[in-house]
Amino acid sequence: MSGLESLEALAPQAAAQPAAPVHVQKLDAHGRAYATGKRKDAVARVWVKPGSGRITVNDKEYTAYFARPVLQMILKQPIVAANRDGQFDVIATVVGGGLSGQAGAVRHGISKALTYYEPELRGVLKKGGFLTRDARVVERKKYGKRKARRSFQFSKR
Repeated sequence: MSGLESLEALAPQAAAQPAAPVHVQKLDAHGRAYATGKRKDAVARVWVKPGSGRITVNDKEYTAYFARPVLQMILKQPIVAANRDGQFDVIATVVGGGLSGQAGAVRHGISKALTYYEPELRGVLKKGGFLTRDARVVERKKYGKRKARRSFQFSKR
């Protein structure tokens, strides 16, 4: 079998591979994109719609809900990375976990909702790592231990 014949034999297999998935816009009846974001124990429900750039978390302005500037920066990362600052209004409800986990959950939700509203932003947000669900959670406590891994203090006598 020559090299040309082997290439011809592989050609039908290459054509049979499925094409890359096509991402389409997903909007609700009100013209909003909805997504769920998760981080640690926090779960955020996020709606994105065109607007003036207002971000509301649990019926409060995001600067009032997340007082620390680091958490506000985390929240805005996907919008800034996509160059859409001031173009979308974000409404989020978040429950569970602490403030850091909630900020990460809202960021994850905003990223997913932006890709549902504008599928062409997916590449930029994926490269920034905003679409990946951070799976790290608190390790459970084991019996015979003081915490997850910490043992009780050893006493010789």
